[in-house]
Amino acid sequence: MARFLAIRLSLIVLTLLLVSVAIFIAGEVLPGDACTKELGRFRTPERYAACMAAKDLDRSAAVRYLDWIAGVDPGDGSRGVILGDFGESFNQNKPVTEVIGHRFWYSVTLAVIAFLAAVPTAVLVGIWAGVRPDSIGDRIVSAVAMVGISLPEFVTGVLLILIFASTLDLLPTLSTIPRGESPITKPEILVMPILTLTAVVFAYIMRMTRANVIEVMQSNYVRTAVLKGIPMRRVVFRHAVPNALLPTISVVAQMSGWLLAGLIIVETVFAYPGLGQLLLASINNDDQHLLQGLVLIIAGAYTVGNLVADLLYAYLDPRIRYA
Repeated sequence: MARFLAIRLSLIVLTLLLVSVAIFIAGEVLPGDACTKELGRFRTPERYAACMAAKDLDRSAAVRYLDWIAGVDPGDGSRGVILGDFGESFNQNKPVTEVIGHRFWYSVTLAVIAFLAAVPTAVLVGIWAGVRPDSIGDRIVSAVAMVGISLPEFVTGVLLILIFASTLDLLPTLSTIPRGESPITKPEILVMPILTLTAVVFAYIMRMTRANVIEVMQSNYVRTAVLKGIPMRRVVFRHAVPNALLPTISVVAQMSGWLLAGLIIVETVFAYPGLGQLLLASINNDDQHLLQGLVLIIAGAYTVGNLVADLLYAYLDPRIRYA
């Protein structure tokens, strides 16, 4: 098991390193820079050169990357990403960790609530539909799930605004939060963003669970259990469900990482002040350090989710960890 875990952790480090290189190169090749955005029409060659020097953008790309990752230049006081220092935001002149700060917890709050609401419900509905394939209930649930998968998040969000805010006037249109205030204190502003996120997560997990349950229910050992006269409830939850949920674990883990990435669109639609809005602002302002830090956080969420899935797989199926 230790060897299995060491390999997975090594792959995570390699993945995050490749992501850091990719996002750094993307920031270099895209047109524009932080100083051009900051100076605007007041840009002169002297002011531009001074701004580039102040932000350490006058150094070569390779040196700046190594300094950002490992803090190779002790003169600027940076410690590097490997020690938790993502650099300073070009636009706000603050450490990236401070800029992210409370916004991180806003996004995590939204993602965790959506995850806890969607996953158990999707698994239970998927089991119910898988035991009754082609029934009226199964067709209705499958149709709803197909709609949830097909509609982009921004379309779902706009439809919810039209229904619950504009037509029924039950919920606020925007999910704005005063700075320093917890989103939990105003649960009504979380309802529509959570429903938007839940729609996609529920649909994917429900369909995967349903398909796995149908496949397992048609296996020989389940048919043998039924022929022996074992009660159907015991056959389902004792023999079918444990095996059917194994492939679902990876989907659940991927959805946990997707939730943070999916927040980019959802937070924009509802003006929710989380990581998604901050990511778009960093792109608009050419704030490379902030953008790189946010992308690494989202990539880290994906890799951690996949690691949890791998560990659960290895725990439930010893053939994997000893392969």
